[in-house]
Amino acid sequence: MSMNDASSRRRFLSTVVLLGVGDAVAAAPRNKPAEVNATEDLMREHGIIRRTLLVYEEIARRLGMPEEKAPVEVLAQATRLMRRFGEGYHEKTEETEVFPRMVKAGQQKELVQVLLQQHAAGRKLTESILAATSGRDALTQPQPRAATARQLTQFTRMYRPHAAREDTVLFPAFRELFNEKQFGELGERFEEQEHKVLGKDGFENALKEVDQLERALDIHDLSRFTPPEK
Repeated sequence: MSMNDASSRRRFLSTVVLLGVGDAVAAAPRNKPAEVNATEDLMREHGIIRRTLLVYEEIARRLGMPEEKAPVEVLAQATRLMRRFGEGYHEKTEETEVFPRMVKAGQQKELVQVLLQQHAAGRKLTESILAATSGRDALTQPQPRAATARQLTQFTRMYRPHAAREDTVLFPAFRELFNEKQFGELGERFEEQEHKVLGKDGFENALKEVDQLERALDIHDLSRFTPPEK
């Protein structure tokens, strides 16, 4: 067989193999999407919280400008979302499922202690912000506007490193405590708890709600956060 014949044969066989693989992929039934695991679930929830922080940040900016009308209704809804989803569900899951296991395993005890303190501090800020949004003339005077803007900034400044440390330090260490089967069962329990506390589509509804809040403030277009070209 000549070298040209051998080269042609290899190209032919390669084409047959690729076509066969393509046909097999096309014929294969679509599998059910992979389940969201326990730590991925917690990190997705951080995404909702981080987007709520963007709402807080924008409202704090407006409160700092006397000529801007304070969007009290938007702030009240965002704060209720943070209390219901962030504190009432996400943080409670951490406090009942994650933190105790880490402490029992003798891992990240100091970090867990700081995280718990920040949960408590955040809840106090939440209640204070909610109180500031009540009343007919809420956030119309300079002093309460400034105080609420400061509290929103404090909350945001605390929660961003809080969530980042959990994502990069706590959750990976937590994952190492389980084998694959145990971790799968934990994810199922997280999902059951979500449905119990938030309803069947709890995460999806929270996502829709934060999207509505962003649209109400006209900060929903992601491209607007891109720095302009010089």
